Amino acid sequence: MSQTITPPPPSAAPRADGQMAMVVYILYLIPNPAITHVIGLIMAYVGRDNAPDWVRTHYTFQIYTFWLILLYFVISLALCLVLIGFVLLPLVGVLLIVRCALGLVYWSRSEPYPRPTNPLF
Repeated sequence: MSQTITPPPPSAAPRADGQMAMVVYILYLIPNPAITHVIGLIMAYVGRDNAPDWVRTHYTFQIYTFWLILLYFVISLALCLVLIGFVLLPLVGVLLIVRCALGLVYWSRSEPYPRPTNPLF
């Protein structure tokens, strides 16, 4: 009697990396930015170096999204002194949701994010 050992599929490791990118998108969508956004940022920095190319674009996009949203948030807070910031703050939240939704769409298709450093979409 001989036994045949079937090796694991070669896509197991990239899929695990892809799962971590999805978790970062979900962490960004949880409405507690002081904790979950920082955890997502750290996960993106840690996962980016050893990720496949298509996942690396998502990590770059997520890192850029964190810093971009933080910048827009601080500017909007400063502009609250002249009342326009109260209009801009919800728009910053909408921008975060749209960026994460677009990232999840590309991630679900296993496609790289086309313009990870674009300041809007």
